[in-house]
Amino acid sequence: MTTSGTLSITLHQESDTIRFGEDLALALKPGDSIALYGDLGAGKSTLSRALIRAVADDPHLDVPSPTFTLVQTYELRLRISHFDLYRLGDVSELDELGLDEAVDQGVALIEWPERAAGTLPSDTIQIKLSFEGNGRHAMVHGPAARVERIARILTIRHFLDHKGFPDAERRFLIGDASTRAYERIRVPGQASMVLMDAPRQPNGPPIRDGKPYSQIVHLAEDVYPFVAIDQMLREKGFAAPEIYASDCEQGILLLEDLGSGSVLDNSGAPIAERYRASVECLAHMHGMTFARQIVLADGHVHRIPDYDRAAMKMEAELLLDWHFPWKQGGQAASEQERRDYIAVWDHLIDELADCERTLVLRDFHSPNIIWRPEETGIGRVGLIDFQDAMIGPSSYDLVSIVQDARVTVERPLADSLMERYLTARRTDNSFDEAAFLKSWHIMSAQRACKLNGLWVRLMQRDRKPAYMRHMPRTLWHLSVAFEHPVLAPLRDWCARAGIGTSESTR
Repeated sequence: MTTSGTLSITLHQESDTIRFGEDLALALKPGDSIALYGDLGAGKSTLSRALIRAVADDPHLDVPSPTFTLVQTYELRLRISHFDLYRLGDVSELDELGLDEAVDQGVALIEWPERAAGTLPSDTIQIKLSFEGNGRHAMVHGPAARVERIARILTIRHFLDHKGFPDAERRFLIGDASTRAYERIRVPGQASMVLMDAPRQPNGPPIRDGKPYSQIVHLAEDVYPFVAIDQMLREKGFAAPEIYASDCEQGILLLEDLGSGSVLDNSGAPIAERYRASVECLAHMHGMTFARQIVLADGHVHRIPDYDRAAMKMEAELLLDWHFPWKQGGQAASEQERRDYIAVWDHLIDELADCERTLVLRDFHSPNIIWRPEETGIGRVGLIDFQDAMIGPSSYDLVSIVQDARVTVERPLADSLMERYLTARRTDNSFDEAAFLKSWHIMSAQRACKLNGLWVRLMQRDRKPAYMRHMPRTLWHLSVAFEHPVLAPLRDWCARAGIGTSESTR
């Protein structure tokens, strides 16, 4: 049985209703339906108009009441269908209006839902607006998980009020593959800011040695690692965002907005100059020494974890657990195939014994690099995603950008990026180029195995098939890794499994 939740919200004046509508826009996801109850003048249309304009990020968007048309659809970041059922003749007309389709393809916002006579989706979020003195009162009721989303956006609003930003305008910025989300915060007379919404995550079920997946691969489960790595990077002169305000226990950070400059052009292709500057930034970083332990201002201590054997193997096994059975029509790897694959990776990880180890940001690629043309040197390369940083093979981050998982870096540019990085590192007499290149190819294979399994998992388990478009590219990356002789055992295993470059478009 689905549990339900309830929220009570006081709206002292019309501006509070508008602000609630704008904030509510941040909580919505495709598949949501919102039923707005209330007498004439209770604020249903005011809230609806504010919500739609916030999703559009256009305060002047014309949002007429659909009293006569009954439904008005807006193709925005979210597809929003705004229903006004006051003049609905019969509930059978809802089929003609496309209510089910509206929910399937986006969000349905419904005024006068009483006219639907109980035919609304069972998981509809109900918001009942009523008069309270000179203001209004909103009672929110619905499935617990959906009401919790609304409670979260109210918690963030309270944080902004408490930190001295009561007039902050909040707009959706981006969500990522994790539970993190980001908002752009605008305050009159100030530069825009970015809010990171990263609630603490509970541990999943134990899957190996009594540990959940997140602990085995050392994923950040709260914002303390981000704050710690951010502090260290800034102390070293890198362009990580300043943290203006924080509530680490709640998982809320208010950050400097490093801008929206991309290392990609308008067609989504790499801009060579910006990629070269990014690998030079990496080379600079890899020539530094980083403390293992970071003490924050509040006394919290973060110890950077090792990118160890257990983490590397767990990630590499995504290919074995997801890609292999997908390739084999649903048939899982045999016990012998599994033992052989794991033995190959034990051997490859042994080969990393002499590799250079340093701070590894873990996701140093195009979505997480902000280009800052007004700056110089390493300051041009804005760093925004490093909460899962570990101490591991320095080659991993170079793999991440040279073999960008989401963008095709053609071989000539990839080769020039490698040479640019190596040229910068050769000034250090202690740099072992041969050992680095060996580790680069091993980590290239490890990352490619992880991603080629991850794409299938996202499609099959998480119902996100769009990621499969990246697979030809990451299979090509695996074939590039195979060019080093140390990868011969893995190349042979993949050949026997039918996993190889014949599937790629390269």
